[in-house]
Amino acid sequence: MSRARPATGPLRAPLLITGAAFLFAAMGLCVKLASAQYGAGEIVMYRSAVGVVLMALLLRAGGTPLATRVPLLHLRRSAAGIGGMCLWFYALGALPLATAMTLNYTSSVWVAVFIVGAAWGGGQRQDARLVLAVLAGFAGVALILKPTLDARQFLYGLAGLVSGLLSARAYLHVRSLGQAGEPEERIVFYFAAAGVAAGALLMFVGGGPHPHTVRGVLLLLATGVLASAAQLMMTRAYAIGQAMTNAVLQYLGIVFSFGFGVWLFDDPVTVSALAGMALIVASGIGATALARRGNTRIPPPTET
Repeated sequence: MSRARPATGPLRAPLLITGAAFLFAAMGLCVKLASAQYGAGEIVMYRSAVGVVLMALLLRAGGTPLATRVPLLHLRRSAAGIGGMCLWFYALGALPLATAMTLNYTSSVWVAVFIVGAAWGGGQRQDARLVLAVLAGFAGVALILKPTLDARQFLYGLAGLVSGLLSARAYLHVRSLGQAGEPEERIVFYFAAAGVAAGALLMFVGGGPHPHTVRGVLLLLATGVLASAAQLMMTRAYAIGQAMTNAVLQYLGIVFSFGFGVWLFDDPVTVSALAGMALIVASGIGATALARRGNTRIPPPTET
């Protein structure tokens, strides 16, 4: 039997997705620091292993079984999420960081494409203002990161673009899982379990594990805890909120990451970066206001 879900206020999902964006940005900071000592596969594996343990404890504490009525939907969510993550790491290996980040954040644009496409296919009216908010937010990301792409990097750029597409599918699968009554802890547990397997494979293909230090272990633990908390908040937000509003607000992760860069790494503050942050914040506020007024009744794509 599905667990009863509490009633939600109009701002609950936007607050959750904003919190998740902040935690993901903090997790990205830990990954950046840990990458000096560990490979990408190791970080994915350890991060996911922490998530498996935490979610198992939460499931046990809440008396929620691991058994699910929608195993194929969990499989689709995990395949899309892990596939997107692996392609992003592949792109990160050869592309400038700003370009790889921008391509990954096309996930919000893909969410809009999927949802508007489903609305058109079903003869439903779509709110053009929310689509414009998604595109404005992405323009803000580009202003902050200023991506560049060399012709020789085309395949890596394509991998980054597909990573954004797969991430968008994963977000919509998360929404479908939430609407099917799946508890957030169970959704995150199965995704983390898939991450352990994929990370272990990448680790051994990449030459095996590296030795640990106290600093390294603390960074890996922090990465896992932050990722797990962010996944829970993001999962809940997509289960109860408007998918396209969430997609716009996810751009705030770039704003938080930029703030960490300025604070800790003396990254330069430019006029274009400030304009980009203003555009992201404005698009997020606009999308949230539209959702509160109930003007964003665009149905999600149906799962097949």
